[in-house]
Amino acid sequence: MRLLKCLALICPIGAVPGSAQEFPVPTYGVVGPEGSIHMPDGEFRATWPVLGTWTILDEGEVTGQHVVYTQPGVIEHYLETGTFPDGAVLIKELLEAEADEYSTGTAAYATDVTGWFVMVKDKQARFDGNDLWGLGWGWAYFDVDDRQTTTTSDYRFECKTCHVPAKQTDWIFIEGYPVLHTD
Repeated sequence: MRLLKCLALICPIGAVPGSAQEFPVPTYGVVGPEGSIHMPDGEFRATWPVLGTWTILDEGEVTGQHVVYTQPGVIEHYLETGTFPDGAVLIKELLEAEADEYSTGTAAYATDVTGWFVMVKDKQARFDGNDLWGLGWGWAYFDVDDRQTTTTSDYRFECKTCHVPAKQTDWIFIEGYPVLHTD
């Protein structure tokens, strides 16, 4: 808990104390009024730790890679408690990928960004009635051409269906995030 208090003091989120927007863990401008969701302020790739990377295959061919980031302090909290802290932001960056032959063998590498999925942990159901929020998370997708406006209108139909297999792990596919495992 001391880590969360420290993070909140070092990286304030700019919300009015006691407002529906206030989270114990800074969300870096991701949560706006009435629960709107945005990409974070600034460049997250340089300062946010990577949870893990997924390689996407289509009929055995590498077609993409997904790199998942979270803000500083979230991994430590998860390792201590086994849960994501209230306000944790997960960003899955979608990238195209190519494969080529190298001296070490065939390797795939990421190329162009095509979009981002953003999830925000909400243990207090702050935005009841907002169709981007439910099941303890805020859910949104952003096209590469617009980092400010989500194309998601209802998480139940556009996000939840893909996450049903991860229901038992708080809707997150934690098996793909080695930094969350201590064994």
